[in-house]
Amino acid sequence: MSDLGAGFGYVMKGQRWVAQHGRWFGFGLLPGLVTLVVYAGALIGLGYGADDLVGWATPFADDWSSPWQGLLRTGLTALVFVLGLFLAVITFTAVTLLVGQPFYESLSEEVERGEGGEVPESGLPLWRELWISARDSVRILLRVALYGIILFACGFIPVAGQTVVPVIGFCVSGFFLAEELTAVALQRRGMVLTDRLVLLRGRRMLALGFGVPLVLSFLVPLVAVFLMPGAVAGATLLARDLADPAPDARPGPGAPDPVRVTQPPGPGDRA
Repeated sequence: MSDLGAGFGYVMKGQRWVAQHGRWFGFGLLPGLVTLVVYAGALIGLGYGADDLVGWATPFADDWSSPWQGLLRTGLTALVFVLGLFLAVITFTAVTLLVGQPFYESLSEEVERGEGGEVPESGLPLWRELWISARDSVRILLRVALYGIILFACGFIPVAGQTVVPVIGFCVSGFFLAEELTAVALQRRGMVLTDRLVLLRGRRMLALGFGVPLVLSFLVPLVAVFLMPGAVAGATLLARDLADPAPDARPGPGAPDPVRVTQPPGPGDRA
């Protein structure tokens, strides 16, 4: 359980770093602002159209008497919007990171430079890094979509669907959000998607302690934009400690060893 608190500590460290480096905070805001405008429009459209979508998908309920028809369609409309919000939280980070790759790469490098030591370099051209980021984001989104469908179906289970399922959903969102954010620094160390997932699964509670608070914060309008620079900074610090632990902080017996990749991914890399 201590890893949960440690994960949240990285959230605070990242926000503190950007607060102390105002120029980089403003620099890191730009990609989030652009993405926010697009996502706000999409969610507003979903809010207006969800009830029509549910009505089209449930013609069998047209002849149901009140209040059953209203209960069914209101419940499904709420689930559709929650699912859209769930996907928006995950895809927002992926799209923002993709749009802001040059911005966040520079921010992450500055964090590492400030921590001392040599800043890792992937050795790949920018277009190749963008391609890998886009490809890995699609793979993550496919995983999230699969979980989303399963959780959507489980939402119909009485009691558990309204209590346990949302908690699981936030944990799933938090884990993959942590992966997306740490990918900026870990990809620079030559780690492909499979390596990054193995690394984070080995410290799952740490990843959840970092990702879940951000997921909850990102549900508040505009908060995601202002927290993104600090989230990238915190994820960089987290990635450094996971991939390059200090000698006195190396895992003890029975703990997972950090994943290390010494060669950058080539054209035929797999994830």
